[in-house]
Parts: sequence; structure tokens; C-alpha cells
Amino acid sequence: MDILGVEHIGIAIKNIKNSGSFWELIFRNIDQKIEIIKDQDVKTKIFDTGNGKIELLESINDDSSIKRFLKKRESALHHISIEVKNIEESIKELKEENIVFITENWSIGAEGYKIIFIHPKSTGGILVELTEK
Repeated sequence: MDILGVEHIGIAIKNIKNSGSFWELIFRNIDQKIEIIKDQDVKTKIFDTGNGKIELLESINDDSSIKRFLKKRESALHHISIEVKNIEESIKELKEENIVFITENWSIGAEGYKIIFIHPKSTGGILVELTEK
């Protein structure tokens, strides 16, 4: 598996407008982008530092995984995204090692990237996203 680096760190928050003020303050001179990904029931705000990104995640649906995740906490690290050269080869290689994924196939996530999530039971408790640009 060709790993190109950490693509972003995803942080689940209840409200991007209110809870994102700290991130707005420290990244005020950084490129930022807001996007809604309807099939994942999430609104994202991405701060691109040039060396990695911080992605704030807000639920847009009461039944979304982000909403369920936040019922147990105020705001928290949601996932770490690892950029890979070829997502299909990476999935195949990890499945051969009995790594469990949340879904069977990759989908399109924020910024139009191919993504797939690895189940936390395979990573020691951390949700990991593989990303191919």
C-alpha cells in the first residue's frame, strides 16, 4: 500500500458556526471551504494548511453517524484520514490482512475524493479513512 501522508484530521462538532470559533481564530489566514455531502448526512468545513487539513464535521440529519457520535461527547476527534496512491489496491491489500471496513466499497467524499472507512475494531479504536485524490 502506497501511503502518501496524512490527508486530514476530522473533528466532529455540534455546530460549525458556533463550535468552530477556535478553529476560525487560529486558521483565519488559511484557505477554507464549506461543503455538504448529502449521502453522508454531513456538512464539512475544511481548513487547508498546505501540509494537511483540519475537517470540521456537522450533522445535517438527526439519524446521521455524526449525530450519534456526538451524543456521547461535546466535540471530539472523529477520524484520521490517510492519503493513499490507489484506494482499490489498498482496500484489497488490507482485506487480505483481515482488516474490516465500514462499507464494502469506496465512495465519493468531501472535495470529490474517493474514500472508505476502516472499522475501529481493526485499528485499536480509532476510525481511519483512506483517501485517494
